[in-house]
Amino acid sequence: MAKIKLSKNELSRQRTLLQLYRKMLPSLDLKRRQLSVELDKARDVARRTRLAVTELERKIGSELSMLASDEVPVNALVSMKDFSLDEENVVGVRLPRLQQIECEIAPYSRFAMPAWVDVLMERLQDAAEQRIRVQVAEERVRLLERAVRRTTQRVNLFERVLVPEAQVAIKRIMIYMGDVERAAVVNSKLAKAKIRRQQAKVAGEGQ
Repeated sequence: MAKIKLSKNELSRQRTLLQLYRKMLPSLDLKRRQLSVELDKARDVARRTRLAVTELERKIGSELSMLASDEVPVNALVSMKDFSLDEENVVGVRLPRLQQIECEIAPYSRFAMPAWVDVLMERLQDAAEQRIRVQVAEERVRLLERAVRRTTQRVNLFERVLVPEAQVAIKRIMIYMGDVERAAVVNSKLAKAKIRRQQAKVAGEGQ
């Protein structure tokens, strides 16, 4: 705790700070709880998106078992060309949101390729889209985790540091000012008593 001035001005300043801290703390704590709710939602979305990718890959392997054969070169037929994002504000945090995905399909002869390749193209595009969705979902989780961590740190700072420090400062200043006031009263009484003694002495010498 920094050294404080034991004065009325400092007492007023510490009381103002304490009032401000107590006013800000509930809104900070509310934000922390709201962010925690959003983080739980984002984690659930990320988990379900990852499961969707796993299920889609399992489905591709199950429906198109012929992929195990090297006779048909399909690895380079579908590639991610581009995707676009926008942002949304969630409890003051700017989070990415997937808008559009564009895949590129390499030209191939439908006469030279088996019929199942057309189905494969659709499945591979779906898989590419789901993988991007996973990346976006995980980035949202990362950003929300950071926001929760920072807001929690601020709540702890107010609860455990700033409010107690202001309370201690106010108590110290009030104790000091009380001691000064009592000392002033005592000194005043001593001074008056001394004056009375001097007056009595002068009066006695004058008789």
